[in-house]
Amino acid sequence: MILLRILLFPFSWLYYLITQIRNRLYDLGFTASVKFDLPVICVGNLTVGGTGKTPMIEHLIRMLQNNYKVATLSRGYARRTKGIRIAGPSDNALTLGDEPFQFYAKFGKRITVAVGEERALAIPTILQERPETQVILLDDGFQHRKVTPGFSILLTDYFRPFYKDFLLPSGRLRESKGSANRADVIVVTKCPYEISEDEMIYIEKSIRDYAEKPVFFTNIRYGHPTPFLNTSGSPSQEVVLITGIGNSKPLVTFVKQNYTLVKHIAFNDHHTYTEHDIASLIALRNANANLSFITTEKDKVKIDIPQFQNLTKELLMFYIPIEVDFIKGGKDFDEIVLNMVKRGL
Repeated sequence: MILLRILLFPFSWLYYLITQIRNRLYDLGFTASVKFDLPVICVGNLTVGGTGKTPMIEHLIRMLQNNYKVATLSRGYARRTKGIRIAGPSDNALTLGDEPFQFYAKFGKRITVAVGEERALAIPTILQERPETQVILLDDGFQHRKVTPGFSILLTDYFRPFYKDFLLPSGRLRESKGSANRADVIVVTKCPYEISEDEMIYIEKSIRDYAEKPVFFTNIRYGHPTPFLNTSGSPSQEVVLITGIGNSKPLVTFVKQNYTLVKHIAFNDHHTYTEHDIASLIALRNANANLSFITTEKDKVKIDIPQFQNLTKELLMFYIPIEVDFIKGGKDFDEIVLNMVKRGL
């Protein structure tokens, strides 16, 4: 692995030059970037892979939805549609993408959920079709510099912090570590519950080598396993975990602490499930009738669909909802965001 990283390092330098030139053109105004007359809050990261953007967007929705008309805007990764689309009753994970459809399934009657590759074009469409919109949450928009957000929240995974990483292709960084300074706040996600004050101080100092911004620490609060439509009750002690997310390590730890983990089926992030996938779960159940199956909320919206319900009715299927849980400073974080929204209206 180290040898491969060394071999790829020259390509990382080339990638560095390309991204630096691109960012410099935006910084100097040679490349156009649009700023809108309403609060646009960007949630993003510097790395490829999951850093907890979806639960952070949901935290912001819960914070804002009672007092403001909120819209979320995502690219809609891996969807089978193109262009700008505002979610409606006929949509699903295939038409919107898994994460936007998760937003719609949970909050759709209270917020607007939209997808569009070109965010600078999608935002005017949202405002035209939903003129009551007051706040836009830009999902995974840190590198999408055609839109200048009013506030940027940069997330970094505790297990894979950006300051220890390398640029693509030798590492996972989409742009240089110094780009973190564009953020207004930085949130370290997925921290272990037992993280010490000394460790948080060390991490904050490491981040401040690249960005003098407020730093917050969060972990994941897991909810009770929730049954699928064809399931009831609670999971058995023996479970199979099914994940198609960027980093399943914290969830695996949680499941092992509460159940006997018989098998972990780990798909790539944004995996699209097939009948063959479901058939493989049935084969596991046929070999062990005591098994229950646990998955993520993101995967649930792609498994618990009419296409599979004749198959999944044979299985005890559950998903685990999650929320962001601030280790400290949660009220300060919320106040910073709320003050930004008030100033922007």
